[in-house]
Amino acid sequence: WPFVNKGERHQKPLSNFKSNLIFYCFKEIMTWFRLLHLFCSSSCRSKSCTYKQSTEKLKEVSARLKRDLIRGLGKHSHHRAAVKMLPTFVRATPDGTEKGDYLALDLGGTNFRVLHVRVVEEQQRVLKMDSKICAIPQEIMLGTGEQLFDHIAACLSEFLDSQDLKGQTLPLGFTFSFPCEQKEIDKSILIRWTKGFNCSGVEGRDVVQLLKEAIRRRGDYDIGSVAMVNDTVGTMMSCGYRDQSCEIGMIIGTGTNACYMEEMKNVKRVEGEAGRMCINTEWGGFGDDGSLRDIQTEFDVVVDQTSINPGVHTFEKMISGMYLGEIVRLLLVKLTEDKLLFNGQTSEALLTPGSFETKFISEIEEEGTGLENGQNILTELGVKWDPVDVRVVRLVCDTISSRSARLCAAALATIANRIRVNRGLDHLKTTVGVDGTVYRKHPNFSEELQDTVRLLVPKCSISFLVSEDGSGKGAAMVTAVAQRLALQSRLLEDSDGEDEEVEEDEEEEEDK
Repeated sequence: WPFVNKGERHQKPLSNFKSNLIFYCFKEIMTWFRLLHLFCSSSCRSKSCTYKQSTEKLKEVSARLKRDLIRGLGKHSHHRAAVKMLPTFVRATPDGTEKGDYLALDLGGTNFRVLHVRVVEEQQRVLKMDSKICAIPQEIMLGTGEQLFDHIAACLSEFLDSQDLKGQTLPLGFTFSFPCEQKEIDKSILIRWTKGFNCSGVEGRDVVQLLKEAIRRRGDYDIGSVAMVNDTVGTMMSCGYRDQSCEIGMIIGTGTNACYMEEMKNVKRVEGEAGRMCINTEWGGFGDDGSLRDIQTEFDVVVDQTSINPGVHTFEKMISGMYLGEIVRLLLVKLTEDKLLFNGQTSEALLTPGSFETKFISEIEEEGTGLENGQNILTELGVKWDPVDVRVVRLVCDTISSRSARLCAAALATIANRIRVNRGLDHLKTTVGVDGTVYRKHPNFSEELQDTVRLLVPKCSISFLVSEDGSGKGAAMVTAVAQRLALQSRLLEDSDGEDEEVEEDEEEEEDK
């Protein structure tokens, strides 16, 4: 009965039903006939095949990344590695005994956050007690380093006043989202400014030291130990308190990255072979040496060439939210120029770079409302569409998001299998702490990623846990773990001393 008009239901329902059903079926047949014609054309067939990666090809991509991980860990090979494998000096994940109050600073753009975080051992929870967002004026972004860190110290002072914390000396986790070379957990050298910052006197210097000097200049408060935190590491650590088997962190949002716990004996750039260390892979650079050229499409090449950093972050440009919408737009323009979409007629909006936002992909693929969303979006873009066009656009979006999920899964499978092999296990059970708008908001991404990972590494059982504020709560948790390890180290040293004293006393007693 859904095809019968309301006013006709009590007149000739059967004949109306039949005629509407025939009309509906005819429309569907014509729709699929056009879709078949579209994908039998050489233009579309070649594009579809390029974007659909087989399981064997994904395994091949995984094998390439494995070689790059090893190269990045090497003492003499890391400088030429596309995947940088940066030591973070985070030497353990949470064990559930961490507790106390911490501060967190999150600087990565034109605003920065200050947070007061409480770790509650009894509830196994990390609580954000309060936070404050502080703007960074343009003149400070382009001024001196001293001006920048004085501004940060002033905002931190105001926050401590508002929380009545000035009398306490709290440890601080510092998320500083700029390219740095980390030397220790509390020492990080800025390599170069990005994101519109160009403060003089900071590049080549330790940003932790600059922050401490700014606080010292004020003289109205002090902070405890400082831990430098990458946001991906923070994602892993914020999940690690809830699930102690979490040893991988992954972000798939505007950009993408991953970290994991590596055996110290394999981290050739850092002295010592005992234990483990979290490695910030910087896997967005995978393919910067040309190793992914065979799976890049002409549209990937255009996205790279027209970006602000051509030739850099190849993998990120194929899978992350900053670029997926533009890949779809370029593909739609090409299909239209080939007269396979919109009756061959583009629009000014569709021809404008950046006009097809990545969030449109999620909206068009939404179950139930996707086609209606697609109609509204295409209308806003000024193209004349018909029902087949909307379905084709949805198919294009699904193809691009699916490729992203599957490539991301191939990379994640590489890391999970590396952990398993490192530990000599027949089967690994682990958890991935994950964050990012693509993973969180796309209706199908997380499911396809998880299914593909299971297919690629059947010897690994992987759970996924969505992070709660990796750059805030996660930064505090890194500091909490660092404090726990430092305390354990001090206790160990004290007990060693006690053992020596006991031995001396025993020797004296024997001499008597």
